[in-house]
Amino acid sequence: MNAPNPPLRAAIVPVTAFQQNCTLLWCTETNKAAFVDPGGDLDKLKEAVRQTGVEVEKILVTHGHMDHCGQAGVLAKELGVPIEGPHEDDRFWIERLGEDGARFGLSGEVFEPDRWLSDGDTVTVGNLSIDVIHCPGHTPGHVVFYHKPSKLAIVGDVLFQGSIGRTDFPRGDHGQLLASITQKLWPLGDDTVFLPGHGPHSNFGAERKTNPFVSDEALA
Repeated sequence: MNAPNPPLRAAIVPVTAFQQNCTLLWCTETNKAAFVDPGGDLDKLKEAVRQTGVEVEKILVTHGHMDHCGQAGVLAKELGVPIEGPHEDDRFWIERLGEDGARFGLSGEVFEPDRWLSDGDTVTVGNLSIDVIHCPGHTPGHVVFYHKPSKLAIVGDVLFQGSIGRTDFPRGDHGQLLASITQKLWPLGDDTVFLPGHGPHSNFGAERKTNPFVSDEALA
């Protein structure tokens, strides 16, 4: 990501009362972009598009929780773009976006993705090819987006700086989450930078050293 002309650029726009990190990522070669997890505050997101001058061609979703995708369907309609993700195991979360929105005083709207994603799939943004990694545990259908040339992963609520995703929601699974992190994320390399769904970014090497939940020492 430090190359003079990186193939991928990304901007974080925190949205909703949960300060969820919506990512606007784009291909520098084509100026084509995607929003990852547009949970709300659509005016802020549209302003980010205006400021960067990119052309949004799709919406990507890591998982079905309201702060991550409550407004994805609305934005997709307004922009006339498709939605890709999450894995279909999160369908039950997306089907309850309306009631969850009402419960938290946020606006959530049910949608049907144009494409459900599976482990090993790829998604494209402009000329970028981004790997899809199914990482269940926080939710059963959670996916991570990984751009290997940039050593960048967008991990939603799987992993945070100094913490990991909650597993006390319906169909959450703590053991599964630990397996997703150690078996699917760590092999991507210590120097991989990750953008979490909340809070500051970090890299896998730092978390393996210091994260009290998934450091090598904690799991030994």
